[in-house]
Amino acid sequence: MSSENEQSAEPAAGPPEQLALIRETVRRAKVPRAKPRTWRGAALARELPVARVLVNKGVLHLDQFFDYAVPEELDADARPGVRVRVRFGAGGRNVQGGRREGGGLIDGFIVERRADSDYRGALAALASVVSPEPVLGPELLALCRAVADRYAGSLADVVQLAVPPRNGRAESRPSPEPLPPPPAPPPGPWERYAQGPAFLRALAEGGAPRAVWTALPGPYWPAEIAGAVAATLSSGRGALVVVPDGRAAARVDAALTEALGTGRHALLTAESGPEKRYRQWLAVRRGSVRAVVGTRAAMFAPVRDLGLVVVWDDGDSSHSDDNAPFPHVREVLELRATQGRCGFLLGGTGCTVEAAQLVESGWALPLLADRERLRRSAPLIRTVGDGELARDGAARSARLPSLAWGAVRDGLRSGPVLVQVPRRGYAPRLACERCRTPARCRHCAGPLQAPDQRGLDCAWCGRSEGAWQCAECGSFRLRAQIVGARRTAEELGRAFPAVPVRTSGRDHVLDAVPGAPALVVSTPGAEPVAEGGYAAALLLDGWAMLGRPDLRAGEEALRRWTAAAALVRGQDEGGTVVIVAEPTERAVQALVRWDPAGFARRELAERAELGFPPVSRMASVTGPADALATFLPAAGLPPEAEILGPVPVPSAEPGRPRRPGDAPPGESWERALVRVVPGRGAALARALKTALAARMAKGAADPIRIRIDPPDIG
Repeated sequence: MSSENEQSAEPAAGPPEQLALIRETVRRAKVPRAKPRTWRGAALARELPVARVLVNKGVLHLDQFFDYAVPEELDADARPGVRVRVRFGAGGRNVQGGRREGGGLIDGFIVERRADSDYRGALAALASVVSPEPVLGPELLALCRAVADRYAGSLADVVQLAVPPRNGRAESRPSPEPLPPPPAPPPGPWERYAQGPAFLRALAEGGAPRAVWTALPGPYWPAEIAGAVAATLSSGRGALVVVPDGRAAARVDAALTEALGTGRHALLTAESGPEKRYRQWLAVRRGSVRAVVGTRAAMFAPVRDLGLVVVWDDGDSSHSDDNAPFPHVREVLELRATQGRCGFLLGGTGCTVEAAQLVESGWALPLLADRERLRRSAPLIRTVGDGELARDGAARSARLPSLAWGAVRDGLRSGPVLVQVPRRGYAPRLACERCRTPARCRHCAGPLQAPDQRGLDCAWCGRSEGAWQCAECGSFRLRAQIVGARRTAEELGRAFPAVPVRTSGRDHVLDAVPGAPALVVSTPGAEPVAEGGYAAALLLDGWAMLGRPDLRAGEEALRRWTAAAALVRGQDEGGTVVIVAEPTERAVQALVRWDPAGFARRELAERAELGFPPVSRMASVTGPADALATFLPAAGLPPEAEILGPVPVPSAEPGRPRRPGDAPPGESWERALVRVVPGRGAALARALKTALAARMAKGAADPIRIRIDPPDIG
C-alpha cells in the first residue's frame, strides 16, 4: 500500500488522484467549510450573529428557545422560519475558543435573529441550514404557542403537528403565480337560510361574521361551503375549510372546483401522499393559493390574509388530534378567528353543546332555515319503541319490526335503503331494566359499572353504590343494554333475498352507491352517499347508542342519526326514516322534530347545572397509582379545582392496538378528572404543565399523561 501511494504522489505518474485533489482544495480554503461536529475557527455573521432556535425536543422542561451563534457561511440562509440542524446537550464543559462544542445533532427552527444573547455562557453554533425555505412564520408560531398553552403541551409538539415533514423535490419546484380574486358569487343555496345571503355579503365586503350553521338535510352542504369560500376570495382574502375525513374533503374539493375552477384552492389530506401534500402546503404558504380544504392537520395551514375559517361536523372524533397535546380543530380555529379577526363558520347537520355555547355566549350567531323549509327538506321520521316491539310478532321472530319491514319494502321500489347498525364500541354499561334509564352516580352523575359482577361503583369518581334505585320509575333491577346488531343486519338480508346487500364499515368504507334498489348496511359515520338520495333508512338498536357510558351519549347518538337521515330524500319525495328506540327519549324526540340546536341548548343548561364541560374546564390526569398519588397534591392546582377519582383505567390487551386512554399491557393505571370553574382553564393548564415539567426535569420514571378537555370522560 505504501509503494502505491508513493507512486501516485509522483508528478510523472500523470494527473493527481481525485482524493488528493480534494484534500489540496480543502487545505487552501481560507474559511473552514462547515462541519456538523464543530465550528472552531469559523467566522461569525457580522450583523445579528445570534439565532434564537426552537429545538425539536417535545419535553415540557425544555419548552423554551435556545440561542446559537450564526457562522458567516450561513448568514444569508439562516433566516427566521427556516429549518436548521443544531448541536444539543453538550453542557458547559466542552468550550473551544469561546464556542461550545459537542452534543447530538437535532432539528430545529430559527424563530429570531438577534444582535446579542441573554445567555452569558459560550454559545454553540448552527451546524447547518436544512433548507432556506421559511416554513414557520410569525403568525403560525404565535398560533402554535397559544395552542400549546391552552392544552398544557410543548411548543415543539404543536409545531410538529403544524409544519409537515420536508420533501426536497417538492420544495425545489416553484409554485404557480396567484390568480386574481374571483367575482362575488350569487347566494345560490344560501337563499334557503334566512341570514344566508347576508352572511355571504358580509364575507364579500371584507367583514368577519361568526355563525353556527345548522345545515338543511340533503346533498347541498359542500356547495354552500364553496359559496362561502368564493365570497371570501372575492374580497382578496383567504379561506380555510376543515372536515372530518377524506370522503368529506373530496366532496368539498369537487364543489370548490366547480365554483372556482382549478388552481384556486389546495387539498390537504393524508391520501395525497407526502410529496403532493407538501407541494400544496408550500403553495399555500407562498401565497399562490388562498383557499384550503383538508382534514385535521389542515387546521394549521398558513393561509395568507385569512378571512374565513370553516369547520364541518365538529362533533366527529376525527377532529381531536391523537398526538400530544391533543388539540381540537374547533378550538384551534376559534383561536385563529380571534387572533386573525376573520370570519368563523361552524356547520353540521347536528349541533354540539360547544356550538350551542358559542351562540349562548354571543360569540357567534345562529344560521338556521325556517321550519317550513326544514319540514320539506327533512324526511319523515317514525319511531318504534319497546312496547311496539313486544307486541310485534314479526319483530320477535325475525328481529325486524313490521313498520321497519314496510318502510324497507316501500323504499326498495324506488331506490336504495340505508340501514345504520351500531358497531361494537357502542356497548353501554348498566341501565334500569324497566325503563332503560342509564344508571348514574348520586354524587357526580357518572355512569355506574359492575366490574366484578357484584358491587356497583362509579366510573368517574370511584365511589361505591350500595343501594341503587331508578330515579325515573323506582325499579331496583339493572340490565346491560347490549343488542345483537350484527344478527339484526343479517336478518335484514334474509328478509329481502332478491335485493343486493352492500356493507360499509371500518374495514371497507364506501364513498357512494348508485341509485338502484339495494340494502346498504353501514356503521355510524361510514354511510355512503346515494345517487339521488336514499328512499328510506333504518336506524337500528338506538338503545345501544343512547345507553353508552359517556357524557355525550345523547348528543353523539343524535349527531349520528341526523347525519344518516340527512342522506335520505325529503318528505316531498317520499323519504322515510324509521328509528328503533324509545320514542320518549329526548334525543329521539329531537330527531323527530329535527331540532338538534334545541337539544344542544337543553344539554348545555343541564351541564351548567352539574358543572360539566363545556361550561367548566376539565383535565384528565392518567398514570400509575403511586405516581398519580404524589403528582396531584404537588401540582399547585387552583384553589377551586375539584378532583374526581381516581378510578382504574382499562389495560390494553396484548396483541391488540392500544386505544387512547388505555394503560400499557400488563400495567395498572388510574385516571383522575380535575375540573375548574369557567375562566380558570388557563390557570389549570398552566399548573399541570408546570408540575409535569418539574417532574420530568427530576427524571421521574413513571409517566403521567395530561389531556385538557378530554373528548370522552366516561
